[in-house]
Amino acid sequence: MMIVTAEEIAQYRAQLADYPEALEALDVIEKCEGDLEDAALVVAKRAKIEVVRAPKWLDEYAKQLREVLCRKEFREDLLNNSFNVVVAYLFLNPPTIPLAMITPVLIYVTKRGLNQWCENC
Repeated sequence: MMIVTAEEIAQYRAQLADYPEALEALDVIEKCEGDLEDAALVVAKRAKIEVVRAPKWLDEYAKQLREVLCRKEFREDLLNNSFNVVVAYLFLNPPTIPLAMITPVLIYVTKRGLNQWCENC
């Protein structure tokens, strides 16, 4: 289970203040007491995404963003838990996953370990 702390949520909220979808996802994470997987399930259901709760189901969504998240120009920001640049890019260039899932997926990947995750491509 991955837990997002109240401090992390506040940090992300400040960075992503211009993105209502991101703020909604952060609200859900907060209501789920920081439990990222439970919150991601709620976000997915609200976005009318059918989720089969299998091990590492968030990883399947993350893989769809791998090409972007592992780019050198975004990696340093993500390693510093700075999401605003990559979120801006993804909102301007919508990925194949629903926009509502971007925030939970970014948190998942950074908590899992971005460098290791990118190297396992």
